[in-house]
Amino acid sequence: MSYADSEPKWKKLKLSFERPYKDDSGKPIPTLYDLTPDGQFIYEPKETPSAKLEANLRRIFLERGTNFFEKNEGALLGRSEVTTDGHDFVESLGPEEPESMPESMTMEELYKMKSEILPQLFVALGEMSHARDLLNSILSGSQSSILTASPSTSESSSLLSATLVIKPPPIISVQSFNAQLTIGSKDEALRKAAGLFKSAADSMERSRLNDEKYWVDALRIRRANWGLTPAPLPIGSSIGKGADKTSKDFVISYGLEGSPYSFRRRAVAHLSNMGASSHDINFPYRQTTWLRISISISSEFGVEMYTFDSPSLATSTRTLDNVLKDAQTEAVDQEIFSLLVKEAGNLPTASARVSERLIAINTAHGLDLSFQLIDSSTNLNHNDGINPARENTCELIYHVLRVFLLRRHSISNIEKGSDQVFQAPYFILQPIVDFLQYQVFCERVEVELQKMVRGLNSAGIPTTVSYTHVGESGRHIVSLLCDTRNKAIGGEAVIRIDHWNTLWFTFLSPSTLTAHLTQATLTISSLPQLAQLLMDEIERCLLQRICGLGRELCDVVGGVWFIDLNRCVARWDGCVLNFKISYGENLDIGCSAFRLDKTTGSQGYSRTYNTSTTPLLAWVEEVIRESARQS
Repeated sequence: MSYADSEPKWKKLKLSFERPYKDDSGKPIPTLYDLTPDGQFIYEPKETPSAKLEANLRRIFLERGTNFFEKNEGALLGRSEVTTDGHDFVESLGPEEPESMPESMTMEELYKMKSEILPQLFVALGEMSHARDLLNSILSGSQSSILTASPSTSESSSLLSATLVIKPPPIISVQSFNAQLTIGSKDEALRKAAGLFKSAADSMERSRLNDEKYWVDALRIRRANWGLTPAPLPIGSSIGKGADKTSKDFVISYGLEGSPYSFRRRAVAHLSNMGASSHDINFPYRQTTWLRISISISSEFGVEMYTFDSPSLATSTRTLDNVLKDAQTEAVDQEIFSLLVKEAGNLPTASARVSERLIAINTAHGLDLSFQLIDSSTNLNHNDGINPARENTCELIYHVLRVFLLRRHSISNIEKGSDQVFQAPYFILQPIVDFLQYQVFCERVEVELQKMVRGLNSAGIPTTVSYTHVGESGRHIVSLLCDTRNKAIGGEAVIRIDHWNTLWFTFLSPSTLTAHLTQATLTISSLPQLAQLLMDEIERCLLQRICGLGRELCDVVGGVWFIDLNRCVARWDGCVLNFKISYGENLDIGCSAFRLDKTTGSQGYSRTYNTSTTPLLAWVEEVIRESARQS
């Protein structure tokens, strides 16, 4: 067996270098032109023999001319005669090089010949034109000199003669048309002059109206109590003796009087008489940015966003007063934002992120406060929540910031006019943060208290809670906005359990909670501590209530009731009974009873309270009566 026979079949496979033109079934493979995005193949269209013949015939006439067949026929006939007559002569001479037959020129050869001949033809045309002009200049002369010339001269000049051609006058219709054109051009010149005078008159009238409106607007602005002062002279004006130092414009100052110089310098506008509209005021330093206050609340249901933007007055009625008020609002917003940027980095009870146009403050648990400078084109309120109190909170913060800014200005003015120096800082952001923290703190405390109240009510123990977020009067709260000292606000909560015990809690902004108990007064620093305190106090109240109920029911058997640690213990002849209070996940109250007597033996007997059947005190009464009977 040879080596070739031992090779596998795939090594014996031979492929042709030619392009395959048939598939496995023997059908021709078409040529692929393109592939569309949706996966469709575009193949080369099939061309029939008749179409190919048509294209070739068209190419013959386009490339060789329409008389191609006539030329070829004559050439072939002449060539055949020469060949038949001189056939023997050619054979006798032997092989010779065939004479070059005349062939038709192609388009490229014709173009080349044209490019060679045309420059020469143009040169010849220029020479002939130059000679013609020279002869005309030589032979031109007056008719009288020609008539009085000598015979010899006339004979010598008969070879070259000149003809004087006079243009004939136009016909009547053309003459009238030319006259109309002349008159029309004169009328057009008059119309242009009249239009020039009219435009000058209109410009003067507009200037007069603008001057009148300029002074009317200036009086309106001054009547609205805006600061109106003469503008400084333009740069390069003459200020020497006898020079005209009269100002031609006014400067409107719309900034606050107590604002820093940098803000008052930018809060200026010009009332110029160059404007076409009386409502256009030039604001050279206006940035058209508004202050947006946002509150974001995160909860188990998602994130709620509440915003409030600075209101605009010029959108409804665009008057001079409203335009200046909007500009003043923008200046105040920018000043407030600059103060907020300075104070945001030094907050003792919150963390903040500050950028060029955004201040984000993590105020409290689940509540974020942000201040943002936005363009006037995006001045739209956007609220995702359904709580109107949160929307009112954003608006309240907006107006309170302005009150704090005015208070800061008034204190600064007092310091400038007196020798007294106020040591306390003038914060405008810290009271806002304290207010929001106090609001969230009160809500979280209320949630914990409501959990405990619901647990007591579900156990059949009537419990009420009286909750007061802010205990101060409205007049006192408003006075706090104008007070230089940072005074806190507070509230209280009172829980009454079974008309027997009372729990009293007081809170102080921003997050101080105090529990007033019968045996002590405690300051609570966290919610888990509050929950543990509530459970301990409610357990103590319930055990005391069970002791009082047991003493009433076991008076006959002479039982002894007392509280030992976290359980209520009862003892009488032949029986020991214990009650213990427990709590579920949502502060649901549970109770378990353990009885040890002669019927139960040393193992004892225990029962657990089920809240879905009877009230807690009724269940306790039933257990006590049953234990008293069996003993």
